[in-house]
Amino acid sequence: MQKVENIIIGFGKGGKTLAKFLASQGQEVLVIEKSNQMYGGTCINIACLPSKRLIIEAGNGMDYVDAVTNKNQMTAMLRNKNYHMLADEKTVTVLDGTAHFTGDHTIAVETELGTKNFEGKRIFINTGSKPRMIDIPGLKESRFILDSTAAMDQTSLPKELVIIGSGYIGLEFAAMFAKYGSHVTVLDHNSEFLPKEDDDIAKLVKQDLEDLGVSFKLGVELEKIVDQQERAQVIFNDAEGVHVVDGERILVATGRTPNTQNLNLESTSIKTDTRGAIVVNKYLETTVPNVWAIGDVKGGPQFTYISLDDFRIIKDQLFGSKIRSTEDRKVIPYSVFIDPALSVVGLNEKQAKMQNIPYELFTLPVSAIPKAHVAKNPKGLFKALVSPTNNEIIGATLYGIESYELINMISLAMKMHIPYTVLRDQIYTHPTMSEAFNDLFKK
Repeated sequence: MQKVENIIIGFGKGGKTLAKFLASQGQEVLVIEKSNQMYGGTCINIACLPSKRLIIEAGNGMDYVDAVTNKNQMTAMLRNKNYHMLADEKTVTVLDGTAHFTGDHTIAVETELGTKNFEGKRIFINTGSKPRMIDIPGLKESRFILDSTAAMDQTSLPKELVIIGSGYIGLEFAAMFAKYGSHVTVLDHNSEFLPKEDDDIAKLVKQDLEDLGVSFKLGVELEKIVDQQERAQVIFNDAEGVHVVDGERILVATGRTPNTQNLNLESTSIKTDTRGAIVVNKYLETTVPNVWAIGDVKGGPQFTYISLDDFRIIKDQLFGSKIRSTEDRKVIPYSVFIDPALSVVGLNEKQAKMQNIPYELFTLPVSAIPKAHVAKNPKGLFKALVSPTNNEIIGATLYGIESYELINMISLAMKMHIPYTVLRDQIYTHPTMSEAFNDLFKK
């Protein structure tokens, strides 16, 4: 059995950044990745970057197949860059294979050349997450089922696409495929659309997606999926009875689940929760000393920027002041890349009311922003909640173009406890979306 100073299972954002840093400290690192198509992690290869590239190309009017080809060229370039970022380091070894634990600090790796066994002084689990498949009769057997990965690699555009799930991932794909020319039907068991968001925002989002040609059927119970010769039927019921909708492809977008099933954690003292996520403390330490979990595999917000911050926490624990922890993450923004984009940080009205938190509300229709007309997309609404006691922003929902950039300014102001008046009185370039803060925060 070979002893290694640091073992990282998975080539994701947090793990690869940690590997690079450890190599800069002269430490030995073994990075294990089960697929040579996943160097760099989920975001680069099958999630954030390829999906946003396809979304952008849809907005540009590009043919779907051409867009997929261009997307594949981009991911191949990034994958190669990430591989060499680590493999070219003198103290880093990248090993293709599937790892599973044989003890608290020992692993076996199945490779093309056989099984290799290692003992790690430190082990970092960075295996990410995978699409969650729901239990519907006929789903697993269907020839027409897609997950979020396969949906980005079709050799032709499906003329009719059924999406199961109206969460953020489902909505991004719904908007994207509708722009490419698919007729999209979205099914969801929830009767309320975007239940976490404010009602006025949810109403606008739904209307804009319907204007793109997306059809919604909410409050449904899925019965089964039946394959036909060239398409599949989804049979469901609602308050009005039993219905059938069919499509050339059925995309299941019902969330993601931590990728721990094949790690053989049963042979260790590493604990998982009921969803299979690895249990960690605020320093990302598992229930076994010198074993950490990074990124989606530990549960919580599934964003690549959270995985990057996981790296910062571990780096600080190993080489820094040992004060960083997950408790520092009180302000986490997110964006949904529909058309226009929906970006959120902190509390919205619905949440503030539920928690009995007083707030002053500021709103601005995107149609009042000059840059939105220059960009020919004046759809949307900006909302911000401010504490009446100290003038600090306690939350914002920005539904409009370029909101994915603007939300980071709000997030920074919240983290640094900057009063909203600073954003209100700031001098911005013109015409830009950021100058909307001059008007958004006017009384």
